[in-house]
Amino acid sequence: MTALRPFTCNDLFKFNNVNLDPLTETYGLSFYLQYLAHWPEYFQVAESPSGQIMGYIMGKAEGNGEKWHGHVTALTVSPDYRRLGVANTLMAYLEEVSEKKRAYFVDLFVRVSNKVAIKMYKELGYIVYRTVLEYYSGDPDEDAYDMRKALSRDVNKSSVIPLKHPVRPEDVD
Repeated sequence: MTALRPFTCNDLFKFNNVNLDPLTETYGLSFYLQYLAHWPEYFQVAESPSGQIMGYIMGKAEGNGEKWHGHVTALTVSPDYRRLGVANTLMAYLEEVSEKKRAYFVDLFVRVSNKVAIKMYKELGYIVYRTVLEYYSGDPDEDAYDMRKALSRDVNKSSVIPLKHPVRPEDVD
């Protein structure tokens, strides 16, 4: 059974088994601590009965007016625990937090090459809102999809009407 619990500072020393995936963005300690300090309700760990970190989600609430939304900064699951619904559970949690904060939608960025994640997000009700050119650094840089899911506050689903043209990272609001 999977248990969700708040991420703690001690988890920073225990989540390497989760972060070693090449598709997982790994950040500096100060970045994780900033999220933990500012948006602790959006930072959750999925833990196995033995206490091993199965995965985690890190996000935040941002925007103004009808652009007020929940954002998934990172979602990752250890290879040992994939295809067990852990990511779905973590996403459902973040969506519920965003609903309680009266957000209009939840968004996230995903590499266009990460077909498995894109398929999962679509199964969870997310759509490709727009393409962000050269969002991920590398050799070469890689585009990202900005994927969105409307929440109950967005009655007309206006937050998920896809843009017809790609944007550059500096144009992302």
